[in-house]
Amino acid sequence: MTNHPTTVDSTGVTAVLADIADPETGRPLVEMGQVRSVEASPSSIAVQVGLTSHAAILWSQTRGRIEELLRTRFPAVPRVSVEIVPHDRPPAKIGQIGLEAKSVIAVGSGKGGVGKSTIAASIAIGLARAGSRVGLLDADVYGPSVPHLLGLSGRPQIDAGKIVPMFLPVGPHPMPVMSMGFLVPPGEAVVWRGPMLHGAITQMLRDTLWGPLDYLIIDMPPGTGDIALTLSQVLPLTGAVVVCTPQDVALLDATKAIAMFRKVNIPLLGMVENMSFFICPDTQKRYDIFGTGGAMRTAKELDIPFLGEVPLQIPIREHGDAGRTAANYDDPAARPYLEAICTRLVGNLAAAHASRPPMPSLPVL
Repeated sequence: MTNHPTTVDSTGVTAVLADIADPETGRPLVEMGQVRSVEASPSSIAVQVGLTSHAAILWSQTRGRIEELLRTRFPAVPRVSVEIVPHDRPPAKIGQIGLEAKSVIAVGSGKGGVGKSTIAASIAIGLARAGSRVGLLDADVYGPSVPHLLGLSGRPQIDAGKIVPMFLPVGPHPMPVMSMGFLVPPGEAVVWRGPMLHGAITQMLRDTLWGPLDYLIIDMPPGTGDIALTLSQVLPLTGAVVVCTPQDVALLDATKAIAMFRKVNIPLLGMVENMSFFICPDTQKRYDIFGTGGAMRTAKELDIPFLGEVPLQIPIREHGDAGRTAANYDDPAARPYLEAICTRLVGNLAAAHASRPPMPSLPVL
């Protein structure tokens, strides 16, 4: 950390802020022009900082870190205030399909029945509730469950005003959602080989009017099929999150999913342990139905971040069955676990950005 002057003026305060990085890029806020204003005197310091919606879930954390730093460097100043305001940084087009997204995150599992789709939907909902622009793609072609979890139905409309007609994502809320469940009649089985799967996933990615996104969350099919290979070919994925339950048989399959992602060069962003334990509502006694701590141990052994655990809770199941998965964030028993996973995920992305050397900037002639 650089030794900064402690003079209480805008120059001294700005120099102190050089130690704070933008959570999205990892570059210093001052260098990126995101320190909007600094007012400083011996009696007060007021700072306004711009942060992007990609880091929306970290705004409060970043504000607290800046306030703590300023109070430490200027202990004699009685009043310190930090205001966070939006800073617009549009996403670039990525991949062969020209998707506008900053981070593309696949959520997978080694086997079915571990709550992968619930976790994928919950991560998307949590990031969107925090203020990020989020899209959710249900790539589980054989067993699409995202429409049911979110209470969505019907076929996507077509925007024929485009040069190439585009699917309008289903749903009344601002989070665009696309799933094979919108395109196939309920109860009908999808019996496709690899090339048809590749075409379907590519079409849903390419022909959906997603708009500019901070995050595209992709709910992967369980197991180690070829959809991961398809995604690695058409999109530069930011990474994958693997969901499992604590027992050994689930962890064995989760380890295979991790090996699959590594084989197709998709970085591992972390593991989530679902159904970690059960708290009896009558006695408040904890029961480790499927064992305990297995995902945390596996993550440590495989050098993967552990994003958190989600207990086995009756309301989470009830909300999912009723198509109200978003209601888990209104439940004080479930919300802390889900929010912690989202916060750690984005925080780990921010730390990874900060550890990379800055990209060289080329002059435009």
